[in-house]
Amino acid sequence: MKELALSIGLKQACVVLGLNRSGVYRRRSGSVMPRPRSSPAHALSISEREGVRATLNSERFMDQSPRQVYAALMDEGRYLCHWRTMYRVLAVYAEVRERRRLRRHPVYQKPELLATAPNQVWSWDITALRGPSKWTSFPLYVVLDIYSRCVVGWMIAEVETSELAGQLIAASAHKQAIEPDQLILHADNGAPMRGKALSQLLVDLGILKSHSRPHTSDDNPFSEAQFKTLKYRPDFPARFGDIEAARTWARAFFRWYNEEHYHSGLNLLTPASVHEGTAVLIQQQRQAVMATAYAQHPARFRRGYPQVKGAPSAVWINPPLSRESLS
Repeated sequence: MKELALSIGLKQACVVLGLNRSGVYRRRSGSVMPRPRSSPAHALSISEREGVRATLNSERFMDQSPRQVYAALMDEGRYLCHWRTMYRVLAVYAEVRERRRLRRHPVYQKPELLATAPNQVWSWDITALRGPSKWTSFPLYVVLDIYSRCVVGWMIAEVETSELAGQLIAASAHKQAIEPDQLILHADNGAPMRGKALSQLLVDLGILKSHSRPHTSDDNPFSEAQFKTLKYRPDFPARFGDIEAARTWARAFFRWYNEEHYHSGLNLLTPASVHEGTAVLIQQQRQAVMATAYAQHPARFRRGYPQVKGAPSAVWINPPLSRESLS
């Protein structure tokens, strides 16, 4: 140890040997264990600490903070200790927490959903399209496959209801030939998403439902991203003259989105090509183009032979934090 410390320094030697530097210093000084800290002369006695704890947990003060208790006792001519000392007394017994009688919100489980092929996980949501005048809007229902990003169903209605959502999802499931126990449908916690009519329909269709945690928009990222693409289109109007105008615009938009939009999350493939299974052929065609370009000008490709990427093999909503949990 001494020779290594002289050559590379004590700090680096401790890192190499996996030793605690403070422990080395203690052994050098002849003390194996740190000396226990002596109790200050002005510290509360055991009986005084128990009295402080009993007062804080009494029926009168059990839902008040130590500062409030300290002030109330001072006004009555009593002094037990400073309010900071009260906190230290409570900390010894792990009683430093919210002392008021408040409603405790449950801990919601984070949804973790995996799709490795189309029609395994759908995400759906509702957004408002502004109508012709202030305070008027048309709800747009959109059902999205998270693996292919393909919009498998949409509808513009005059109201938001669980019944209308059920009709859209049932029609989309029929169009995609969804079998029982094949699909997970993910949504947020809005009233139409949790309505009794929709819940019963999903049971009848054999579709498993999943919901985001309250006030956590990141739990439904694909629908949120799709709505952003929709509303950032150059031709997206500030307001629609009527519901038919909104439907006409949406019809053209979703045709473009599915069939012409090169999606960045799909390595610039279109959602329709991934959903329908033609993406592999497109990837092969692109690879042939890149191979020709490489043969003509190999020096332009600094990283070597180019590989054209296809669609991701797996798509997650909230992937597990550690790779070990994937196995």
